[in-house]
Amino acid sequence: MRTHYCAEINEQNIGQEVSLCGWCNTYRDHGGIIFIDLRDRSGLIQLVFDPKDFEDSHKVASEVRDEYVLIAKGKVRKRGEGLENPKLKTGKIEVLVSELVIENKSLTPPIAVGDESVGEDVRLKYRYLDLRNPRLQEIFITRSKVAQATRNTLSNLRFLEVETPILTKATPEGARDYLVPSRVHHGEFYALPQSPQLFKQLLMVSGFDRYFQIAKCFRDEDLRLDRQPEFTQIDIEMSFVEQKDVMEVAEEVIKSIFGACGIEVNTPFPHYTYKEVMESYGSDKPDLRYELPLVEVSDLFVDSSNEIFSSIAKDSKKNRFKALCVKGGDNFFSRKTLGEAEEFVRKFGAKGLAYIQLKEEGAKGPLVKFISEENLNKLIERVGASVGDIIFFGAGAKKIVWDYMGRLRQKIASDMGLIDDGIYKFLWVVDFPMFERNDDGSISALHHPFTMPKNIDAEDIEEINSVAYDIVLNGFEIGGGSIRIHKQDIQSKVFSLLGISKEEAEDKFSFLLEALQFGAPPHGGIAFGLDRIIMLLTKANSIRDVIAFPKTQKATCPLTSAPSAAGEEQLRELHIRVRETKK
Repeated sequence: MRTHYCAEINEQNIGQEVSLCGWCNTYRDHGGIIFIDLRDRSGLIQLVFDPKDFEDSHKVASEVRDEYVLIAKGKVRKRGEGLENPKLKTGKIEVLVSELVIENKSLTPPIAVGDESVGEDVRLKYRYLDLRNPRLQEIFITRSKVAQATRNTLSNLRFLEVETPILTKATPEGARDYLVPSRVHHGEFYALPQSPQLFKQLLMVSGFDRYFQIAKCFRDEDLRLDRQPEFTQIDIEMSFVEQKDVMEVAEEVIKSIFGACGIEVNTPFPHYTYKEVMESYGSDKPDLRYELPLVEVSDLFVDSSNEIFSSIAKDSKKNRFKALCVKGGDNFFSRKTLGEAEEFVRKFGAKGLAYIQLKEEGAKGPLVKFISEENLNKLIERVGASVGDIIFFGAGAKKIVWDYMGRLRQKIASDMGLIDDGIYKFLWVVDFPMFERNDDGSISALHHPFTMPKNIDAEDIEEINSVAYDIVLNGFEIGGGSIRIHKQDIQSKVFSLLGISKEEAEDKFSFLLEALQFGAPPHGGIAFGLDRIIMLLTKANSIRDVIAFPKTQKATCPLTSAPSAAGEEQLRELHIRVRETKK
């Protein structure tokens, strides 16, 4: 039907006959001459209908309205003097239409294409109209490029693309499973995979050596801007490798993905340990586009005249006393914004927010009277402060202090405009703790229970590290992986430390534990969050913008009205009875 896409036509096509297909983006009648901006996925081009030249096509054009589907034939010509549109790729030319077919009419659209002021629920209800937005179409063009670059790179590195099951067995991986009832097996359920973790390990046992998959994953968890109940990851696994081998492949994939989008990425990426990033940035996914490091100052408050401060400072194993120096911050923070900052950190467990302002006449603030002059001078020197700066402090249990001071660091950078959106800062975070202690005192795996521990026989379980690694970009974790446990005795010991009994392990992981006893090779891998990468590449507002048909923050689909009730007959076949819950 078409000879060209709309935005592919340029001045070299002047004088040529073309056939174009698309939607009416806008319609204008200027004293008898009709102008229609025709839109397809490539962009816009102006169609001209002049009754003096082609009366029939002009008559058809007079019936056109927004979003009508059109097929137009005509000749490309240069726009008149002073009538060029520099905002359009095709702004120097237009098409004088000789034949026009209204292929299909449209109802009056409930939303205007590209109008982002419309509420998200309405846009998602009419997602097929929302996706006509050129901005969103560019996102999915980028997504397609990224997927193709990924496949090409991994294929060149001798990886095989292998699909793994969607209907599988429920296993504890940190989030709730989506369960699928079995009609054939009364009272039994499949689970949708949170990741292909166990199957990719089994592929390594199978001798496939190098596997990848652009895989659908499912997690029934609370949603945020960068989370969806179903999401896509680039899943990679390799045999006979060490940590550095996986990292090299991962960096090659990232280079190709960003290169396909015209962005040069320099490798290797810098490495930071988990301890380093938590101590310096209060986060295991720090944004390094700006400075604002956290500095430990416990030793300077051990002799503080404030008993609370001194007791916190004396227990350096459980507690932290962090200082955050904000250059030029004294002029930025007013009494009002200082109050807002304190209110902000209180949401995350802080009991308050102490600070010191460095003014021409000296240091001011509620903390000054609780520190000796000698230690105050050491403090100022340690954090690199000078006149005009402000120093914030967080003190207390280390995990709480890390969290709220890390969040404060991010908030200050955003509020003060310190973040350069045009740069990409990658880093590796390594040497994660193998386990973490929960609020109830129980132990859980920080990543997953199949991660290889570094020092499994350490006396203190919280001192055991794992051979795990995350790749971080601009404050987002875009990928993570580990070297896996390939020996059954180590896997059993990890289960034991996690409080997973032999019977429970056999029930949930028997197929994996058995496979590890049949010559499992050393192996490891990494998975990238494809949706999150696209969100960062395209500077989208949320992960929902980069998924064709996403769910809302309530995990519903306004377009299809999913989830919805099942019929009585279906439920009967599945041996399910729905109980009414008391409101």
